[in-house]
Order: sequence, then structure tokens, then C-alpha cells
Amino acid sequence: MNNLKKWLETVRIGWSMVTAYRLNFILLIIGPALVFYFIKVSLWSSIYQNDTELINGYNLSQMLEYHAWALIVVLMAQSSNGVNLGEDIRYGRMSKYLIYPFNFWEFHTANFISFQSIQFIISIFTLFILSQIDLLSLPSFSHLMIAFAYTSLVGIFWFSVQYTTGLLAFWLEETWTMRVMFQLLVNFLSGAIIPISFFPIWSQDILKYTPFPSLTFTPVNLFMGNLQGLEQGLLTITISILAMFAINTFIWRRGLFTAAGM
Repeated sequence: MNNLKKWLETVRIGWSMVTAYRLNFILLIIGPALVFYFIKVSLWSSIYQNDTELINGYNLSQMLEYHAWALIVVLMAQSSNGVNLGEDIRYGRMSKYLIYPFNFWEFHTANFISFQSIQFIISIFTLFILSQIDLLSLPSFSHLMIAFAYTSLVGIFWFSVQYTTGLLAFWLEETWTMRVMFQLLVNFLSGAIIPISFFPIWSQDILKYTPFPSLTFTPVNLFMGNLQGLEQGLLTITISILAMFAINTFIWRRGLFTAAGM
């Protein structure tokens, strides 16, 4: 019970830190929908000559819906980063977690849960706005719940990767370059920029054995009512989460004994 209280209190503190500056929080809520409308809608509207034109099987409405759902997936699952985690190691703040009853991974995982709950609210608001301006249509309730559940798994995997990046601060002075490189790689290979079906067949065959399609392309298809690829995606994302857990445990143990941070 006491440990549960620590988790809940850490989550509450995380909420208060994000919502402390009201204007910033309001911009976090309305910003994604506004940026999407003025950039993505303008970009793809200029590429397509009319709504009936097809590009690799997508007309303008379908392409905008794909990117609208991609935005929801990114907001829900790919917004966390390991900045604070890396700083705790670099500046020696991690030492306190070695004697606290609430250890290092528990604290940062609780912060992740706090952040994700706020991102979920932002995602729902963005989803409501985009649906009201007819940029996307909601699937059936069962498909929507499946997509939400799957996207939550993607969020756990993304956090585990960011956790790994943060742990590299045991040996690297700055980890932001690793985060940026991985973010760019994911944006391209996961289908966040263009659908993976636009890629050459040989690259699609390679990517299906990696976690990348599972991060954006698969959940977007689930939100659009297409359950094809769900089993493959679940298997891939589950194995990836377990693998990242093992890697993080290994790095943490090696880091404690081979590096001390700053």
C-alpha cells in the first residue's frame, strides 16, 4: 500500500509540473491540431490535384485521414523522451535513488505514466477537433478500443527505448543526438511521414521483421478499421518490449559499476 502511495504521489507531482503554467498547457492541447491543419493539410492539398486523384491507392481524403491518425498515435505513444533521466545520471542526481525506498526506474516510470495520462487527454481533444472538421472518421467501438490498447503498448516500447537512451548518459556527455537520430529514423521507417505501402517491396519485406511498422503504420491502420497485421504487430511489439527490458537491466547494472556520471 505504501509503495502504491509513492507511485500515485509521483504521478500527481508530474501532473502539477506539466499544468503549472496554464498558457503552456493550453498550447499543448490546441497546438497539435492547429499545426496539423496548417502544415499537413496544406502540404497534401498542394500535392493532390483533386480529391479523386489516387497516389499509390490513396486519394486526398484517405491520405489526410492517415496522417490525422498518425498524429494521434504520435501524441499517445511517441511523445516521451529521456531528457530528465539522462540529466539525473550526468549530474549525479541518480545517487539519491540508490538509498531512497522509491528507486530510479520506479520514479521515472511513474513520471512516464503521469505524462502519458496527460498526452491521452491531449490526444482525445485533438481527435475530437479533427473529427469535427471531417479529417478523420471514427471506426467501430471495438476497433477503437483495440487500437487504443495496441497504441498503449507502443507507448511502453517507446518509453523503454527512451529509457535506454537516457542510460547511455553513464558513458556519453550528451544523449540528445541519440534521441534525435532515433526519432528521425522512426519518423521515416515507421510510416509517420508516408505510409509504408509507398516503400519499395523489398524494403517492406525487410521492415516487417523490425519494430518500426508497429510504431505508426500498424496502429494507424487499426484506427482506420483495418485489423490486418494486428497479430504480427502484437508479436513484434511484445518481443521488442521484453528485449528492451533485458537491455535496460544490463545497461543499468554495467553503468553502476563502470561509470559514475558527472
